[in-house]
Formats: sequence, C-alpha cells, structure tokens
Amino acid sequence: MDQLALLFVLLLGAVVSVPVGDRLGVPAPVLMTLLGIVLALLDFVPNVDIPPELILPLLLPPLLYAAVRRTSWRQFAANKRPIFLLAVALVFVTMFCVGFVAHAIVPGLPIAAALALGALVAPPDPVAATAVAGQLGLPRRLVSILEGEGLFNDVTAIVLYHVAITAVVGGTFSAWSAGADLVLSAVVAVAVGLVLGWGANKLMDLLGDPTLQIGLTLLVPYAAYVLAEELHGSGVLAVLTAALFLAEYATDADDVMTRLAGHTFWDVVDTLVTGVAFGLIGLELHNAIRTASGRWGEMLGWAAAVAGVVVLVRLLWLLPATWLTKRLHARRDYEDIPMSWRETVVMWWSGMRGVASVALALAIPLKTEDGSPFPDRDEIVFIAFGVIMATLVLQGLTLPWLVRRLGVRADTEREKEFEKTLAVRAAKAAKRRLREIEQVEELPEELSERMLRRAFEIGVRISPDMGEEERMEAHAQRVKRLKRVRRIEGEMLSAARHEVLAARSEAGADPEVVDRVLRQLDVRSLR
Repeated sequence: MDQLALLFVLLLGAVVSVPVGDRLGVPAPVLMTLLGIVLALLDFVPNVDIPPELILPLLLPPLLYAAVRRTSWRQFAANKRPIFLLAVALVFVTMFCVGFVAHAIVPGLPIAAALALGALVAPPDPVAATAVAGQLGLPRRLVSILEGEGLFNDVTAIVLYHVAITAVVGGTFSAWSAGADLVLSAVVAVAVGLVLGWGANKLMDLLGDPTLQIGLTLLVPYAAYVLAEELHGSGVLAVLTAALFLAEYATDADDVMTRLAGHTFWDVVDTLVTGVAFGLIGLELHNAIRTASGRWGEMLGWAAAVAGVVVLVRLLWLLPATWLTKRLHARRDYEDIPMSWRETVVMWWSGMRGVASVALALAIPLKTEDGSPFPDRDEIVFIAFGVIMATLVLQGLTLPWLVRRLGVRADTEREKEFEKTLAVRAAKAAKRRLREIEQVEELPEELSERMLRRAFEIGVRISPDMGEEERMEAHAQRVKRLKRVRRIEGEMLSAARHEVLAARSEAGADPEVVDRVLRQLDVRSLR
C-alpha cells in the first residue's frame, strides 16, 4: 500500500465512520482514530510521510472555518469569561503543571523541554470538541463554550510552545519577550483576518456565481493562515477572525443557491478533513511504538502520569472557574447562563487532545543550535502521544455514556419557543411587506387575501404551534391539499428531468445545454 492508497482508505473511512458511529453511539472522530491505530499495526501499511510543519497548515484552516460557520460572534461575546478562563488561563496553568511534573519524573529532562511538552498537550483539540460535542445533543451554551475554548486555545498554546522550543534550541528565555510575542501574534492575526475577510467579501460581490464564491471560501482560510504565519502572527486566530467577519457581513438573505450549496460543500469538507486528521493521529502510533521499544513500562508510566495531570488540572480549574462565572452572572445582567455541576462534569470530560498536539509533537526540532540532539525528544513525543490517545480514545468513547448518565441535554422547549418567536417575526415581516406593496400597487381583493394567507403560512411552516386552533385546522387542510399538489408536481418534474437527462446521450445533443436546462428543473424542484 502506498501513500495515495492510504489517503483513499482514510477518506473512505471518514465517510463510513459517520453512519457507523451514529449506529454504535460512538463519535466518528474516535472511530477514525481507532481505524488509524489498526492500520498502524498492519505491516503492509506504510509510515505516514507528511512533513510535520505541513500538518497544521493543511488540516486546521478548513476545520476551523467549518466550525466557525456553525457559530457567531455574538455567542463568543456572550460566553467570553468562561472561554477566556479555559482558552487562555487554563492553557498557562496546564503547561506549567505538566512541565514541572514531567521535569520531576523524567530523568534529565530540562525544564524548558518539559514546558514545551506542557504547551503541546495543554490545548483540547477544537476539532475533537466540536465534532464530539455537536453529536451528543448538548445544551447550546455548553457547546458554544467548548467551541470557543477549542478555537481560541491553540493561539495561546502555539505561542507558548514556540517560546519553550526557542529556549531549548537557543538556550535563552525572556518573559517580556514571550509576552510581547503573544500580544504581537494576536494583533497581526486579527489585522490579517479582518483585511482578508473584508477583501473576500468585496470579491464575492464581484464574482456573483455561487460556484466561484464557494471556491473562494475554501481559499480564504488557507490564505489567512499562511499570511499570518509569514508575518509572525497566529494563523489560527487569523482564520477565526476572517471566518467570523464573513459570517457576519457576507450573508445575503436572498442568495439562496449560494447558501444551500455552501452548507453542503462545507459539510463535505468538514467530514472528509476531520476523518483524515483523526486517522493520521492513529497512524502516527508507528513512531510512538518504535520510540518505546524496550522501555514500555517506564515510558507508559510517564505518559499515564502526565495524562493524569492534564485531566486532573482541568477538573480542579473548572470548579472555581464555574463558581466565579456564577458569581459574575449574579452581580450583572449577562445573557450567558451559568452551568450546573452536571454540565461542569461534561465539560471536564470533553477536554480531548488531538490534531494540534500531534502536529506540535512531531514538529519538535531534532537538534539545538549547537548541533546537539534535542534533549529527550523521543520521550517527549511518546508521552505526548500517550496523552492524546488516553484523552481522545478513553474520554471520546465514554463521553456519550457520561452525557446520558447525567442527563445533560439541550433545552428543547426553549428551542421550540425561540423557533416559534422567529416564525411569528417572519410572518409579520411578510405581512408588513405585503401592506407596503398594496400601498404602491392595486391588488384584487381575492389576490390580497390569498397573499395574506401565504404570509401566515410562512410562519406556520416554520412553527406549526404559532396559529390559533381554527386557523391551524384550516391551515392543516390547505397543507394536505398542497402536499397532494406538490406530490403530483414532483412526479411531473421527475418525468421532465428523466426526459431531459435522456437527451444527453442522443446524437447531436449539447451536454452544456442539457445541464443548464436540468439545473433549471432542479431549482424549480427546490422551490
């Protein structure tokens, strides 16, 4: 099996793992990691030959962009305190705790190298958090906090990692320099993200065609990441900024085709890239197994100790952080809702490590500036993989059970109420526009009444509970008739599509004309 065949196996696994995971109740990323482990243990499967410095630039930008599309800046702002406590403060605390424990238990491990280990295992993976949490029906506020933590903590961790690596390689360290690097990295990243987001928004207006616009959205996250890194900024934060800008300002309510096609496209990208990313995590087990040859007991003990520190520090940090969030909420009128102890436990157990930690572990230099080997590099890589496997596989497999056991579920009643509110607003907006049209155009009474019913039906189709009983019963009758009309029209359109598609194989038929006519029929079917 060569590298290309291995890639196709991972892509196929990414597609198949979604329905299999749904049936087994196991998150798809965890299944892909297990598939990677199985492949890594097979003799005929080659080692993954991807330069470590390319793993983050290739995998993170599309995954981050896809995750941001599911949220909004308003949700980040509403949960800014818990996100800051997790994405910034907890990363610092975890790095130092892991660093000091690793320095104490691994003989001869310098403190700077131990802190580098702490930095690379400190951030929970944004892809794992969003992929796993999103499938479990968790409360939206909890998912928002997990997404915010996962999306922002890489910014802090990667800067701290580079500071620690520089201290080991060059033998120097400056706290002021590290702080300045963190601030400069954030400022540059935000500037790059805003400029690219604004430019992409303007370019989309010029392109017009949905295919070209969606293609541009695939290029934007890569451009933001690479440009920010070239300017010594945070590529992760640049992608987040550009994605949030486009989500807020590049949405045209009447651009139906671009929105539908864009959602489908990014769902496909998210599924495939997520599967490949977690499959690679399992495949990298080759390197860890080779490193531990002859020292299994000792190195497994180190990995278990560091994994225990990572998990325990997260719990001990979350308890006072949750209390602090509740106190601040009680004193001020914020929209974010304090978490219960059950949600705190779920958030604790959701701290899985993944793609970023793997890439940072593999990117550790082989030598220092004086030509000597990087101290205990093999041990650091093995411990990092032990932490990743322990958190991703163990926590990923048991998190669905824990969620069910604690009964942490989304507030469906609140969601339905909000849906009903939106339905009423949509219907009122339609009626308001109808009155504006009636003031300009003279509509027959029959047409005006029909349009008024249509405005009411717009809301009822969104939320059937919004109407009065009599009106709902009348609407139900109309819906029954409409469904019959749509069924008949659907069969008529199906016959038309089959006829047009059959013309593709006829002599002298222009396939471009056939496809254009077929697209018109498809759009009519959607309407």
